[in-house]
Amino acid sequence: MFNPTKIIAIGLNYHDHAKEMNVSVPEYPLIFMKPPTTVILNGESIIYPHQTKELHYEGELGIVIKEKIKDISKDEAYKFIAGYTCANDVTARDLQRIDGQWTRSKSFDTFCPLGPRIVSHVDPIAGLEIITRVNGNIKQYSNTKNMIFNVYELVSFISYIMTLMPGDVIITGTPPGVGPLVVGDTVEVEIEGIGVLKNMVTAR
Repeated sequence: MFNPTKIIAIGLNYHDHAKEMNVSVPEYPLIFMKPPTTVILNGESIIYPHQTKELHYEGELGIVIKEKIKDISKDEAYKFIAGYTCANDVTARDLQRIDGQWTRSKSFDTFCPLGPRIVSHVDPIAGLEIITRVNGNIKQYSNTKNMIFNVYELVSFISYIMTLMPGDVIITGTPPGVGPLVVGDTVEVEIEGIGVLKNMVTAR
């Protein structure tokens, strides 16, 4: 179902998250990458690595690319999106602070749950509710219309940097309310019109 050559992630892409963090809205998308080995599917387990003491969830909308593209304008980006899915940008927050850059903290195996399906008929620009729950309790609640850079702008921006391949995934940033996970927790990311991505946290 998901076989990306790469996962491109966006930092700080919700107006309400920027307000929560008390930081300025970025002038252009802040991108980083996660390796394909981070991908797990709905119902599979997020493994809590021994290297971190502060594992966090980040519920996000994922964009799945339809075909090979390079240098695509934002006005034609919609033609090259296969659909949308739920994503969880699992992060070792303490390692992110220590390193000062994000590769290690975002790249452990199982750190990119995707699913439960890919949907093409939804419209993130018009607005989709996005909710993250931990053990049934709502932790994040926002709407994709609060994105700083919309899905078409993101596809275009990234395509001018790197070639995007069929199946590549762009995870579009998280709303406010990120927080910790512990072994035994169940985390759910629900996006209107797409469904619920559900994963449990387990020890290695």
